[in-house]
Amino acid sequence: MLATGQLYGMIPLLGRAASGWQVAPASLTWLVSAFGFGYAAGFLLFGPLSDRLGRRRVIVGGVAATALTTALVAVSPSPDAALALRVLQGLTIGAFPPVAMAYVAERVAPDRRLVTVTAMTTGFLAAAVFGQLAAQGLAAVLGWRSFFVAGGVAFAAAAVVLRWALLPDGPSTGRSPLAVYRAMPPLLRAPGLRLLFLAVPAVLGPFVAIYTGLQLTGTTGLLGLRASALPVILAIPLLTPWLSRVPGPARAGLALGLAALGTALVGLLEPGTLVLALLLMLVTAGISVAAPGLIDMIAARAGDARAAAISIYSALMFVGASLGPQLAAALTADGMRALGLVLAVLLAGAAALAAVSRR
Repeated sequence: MLATGQLYGMIPLLGRAASGWQVAPASLTWLVSAFGFGYAAGFLLFGPLSDRLGRRRVIVGGVAATALTTALVAVSPSPDAALALRVLQGLTIGAFPPVAMAYVAERVAPDRRLVTVTAMTTGFLAAAVFGQLAAQGLAAVLGWRSFFVAGGVAFAAAAVVLRWALLPDGPSTGRSPLAVYRAMPPLLRAPGLRLLFLAVPAVLGPFVAIYTGLQLTGTTGLLGLRASALPVILAIPLLTPWLSRVPGPARAGLALGLAALGTALVGLLEPGTLVLALLLMLVTAGISVAAPGLIDMIAARAGDARAAAISIYSALMFVGASLGPQLAAALTADGMRALGLVLAVLLAGAAALAAVSRR
């Protein structure tokens, strides 16, 4: 939640930061995207390096470095400086998600792995709620920069806890990180993986885009709308034992189709607060089921190239998330209709790709 909360937390800060720097809020959507692009690059860089350096060493080092880069964002003197620092912040914390996923894949028994991965992705998705609520609350009392000050302190504490909690690294595999990098292009072309990889950017991108669109259009009741997704996010891990009985491709396809329906209705109806909250819960449910399902399928099909495959998955996920705010900025001049319909098309396409993918 701390890691991905830094992506979502910038969304409710756009107005206050824009006011302080005297620029248009839409122009600062790049501060959301910049973090996401750095985050994606960190996945590709650190996932393979962890094979040689060790999972715990990379995770703890990356989180400790993020304590510094997050504090630096808090003292950004201008939008341009903040943009560069957000890329650096995303890069350093990009050491966490793919390496943590690889750690889980190695340490957790197969019959418990889907539940564990779902719990972890629930943390990533819950950041959409907690990150935005924390940023909104801190900014109202202490100013928008306080969110990054608090984040720096939290990352420093997290680095200490992770070093204590994670199991020590075993002997190095001796495998060169270059070998992992060379394994990535063939994975992108692999018959059992390529359709899943094509679907991945359309999972988190619409999720980020719809919340950014609500912020930019001045939708009322944003505090309640952000909080409304939390019960769904927390319920999904409890339902995983039953959801896992549905074959992976069908489960991911149906979940993404559910999210497509929700975004389409947001665009077509442009509803009031209560109906909008229900539709956001529908979208959240679809994304919360699809994301761990795709990870589980990709990790299982990649075999010995699991670390490389998870790095690709994570990078593509946050490339999509980085493009989401730009979609929102481009399509919300006249409200949410155009954005909702475009996101529905993207999610429906991803649903079709996931549903037809085969080993």
